[in-house]
Amino acid sequence: MKTIALGAAGLGRAFSLMAPTLAGDARVRLVAGADPRAEARRRFEGDFGGRAYATLEELCADAGVDAVYVATPHQHHAAHAIAAAAAGKHILVEKPMALSLDECAAMSAAARSHGVHLIVGHSHSFDAPIALTRKIIQTGAYGRLRMITAVNFTDFLYRPRRPEELDTARGGGVVFNQAAHHVDIARLLAGGRVRSVRAHTGAWDAARPTEGAYSALLAFEDGTFASLVYSGYARFDSDELCDWIGEGGQRKDPNAYGAARRLLSGDEMALKNARNYGGPAFAAAGADLLHQHFGLLIASCERAELRPMPHGVMIYADAERRLEPLAAPKVQRAEVIDELHAAIVEGKPPRHDGEWGAATLEACLAILRSSREGREIALPSPTASRT
Repeated sequence: MKTIALGAAGLGRAFSLMAPTLAGDARVRLVAGADPRAEARRRFEGDFGGRAYATLEELCADAGVDAVYVATPHQHHAAHAIAAAAAGKHILVEKPMALSLDECAAMSAAARSHGVHLIVGHSHSFDAPIALTRKIIQTGAYGRLRMITAVNFTDFLYRPRRPEELDTARGGGVVFNQAAHHVDIARLLAGGRVRSVRAHTGAWDAARPTEGAYSALLAFEDGTFASLVYSGYARFDSDELCDWIGEGGQRKDPNAYGAARRLLSGDEMALKNARNYGGPAFAAAGADLLHQHFGLLIASCERAELRPMPHGVMIYADAERRLEPLAAPKVQRAEVIDELHAAIVEGKPPRHDGEWGAATLEACLAILRSSREGREIALPSPTASRT
């Protein structure tokens, strides 16, 4: 089996969530990493025995790297992905793909011109329970998909943040960060083209001056519609509706209410760096994890409703209620490596390519615009047609 030599650009929060996958999947070898923080580079060298660089340019110049995982802050995704493509490296870029459709187009153009693959992920549309839900829908056994209801309440806004993470113009807030998951999931399940978006957003804490909540209605060309609701204000926790299994597949303590707000005091950048990869408070993912999820989701078909969960998909049909089970994952997020390996090694076009990522960003930008302008936003762009 051919393995992919991967270099990670950015050893922060996103990397720490993907690191167990990159370490545990034999189809990739994490051979290099780049980050301006010396403590992150030292931790990387100790954990992976790879080469550590202070800059992306040094990473891209490494002839032993086949592909670059771009996990840098959102505002740098476009420039860093384009630089990787110019160096002849395949690209796995974190969501959101970029901050504008022009940036997305430039990234895809760079990948095409240099003959490399571009994949956007991880997003929760990769999750095995979502893939199983899509498979059940596509069998037609329960009729057509008609409606999606997705709700997620978290403490997102009260985790330690860099200044730009609280600035919408620089990619901050829950629309760029979290709606990218919601929209990706809805598009994967519904297929077809997002025809229009009507949305409201909430920014209710002057000390955290960006969107902390949204409610969006997505209409698809075939008549399917999706209602997406998210709040990151650290009060109700929708993991209560998922048997206290967290987004990462971990079991949570329901008595830890209010922990995010209590811990958010003092120097916020110091808190963030301490919890980031290589910091003194960094904690690696635990063992015995179930599949990841993104809150409560119900896919309403003509003859059944489907609910993806961390251990399978619940099917609520006319005369039955049953679980279509999934075994616990050996390696979480392995579905990302499935797509990356198939593209690079087998030449199979990835589903989550640049066109896909741009279509998801287009819907997220429409959420912001609809809320700002107080009206429905039509999406005529061809980028939204990717299924």
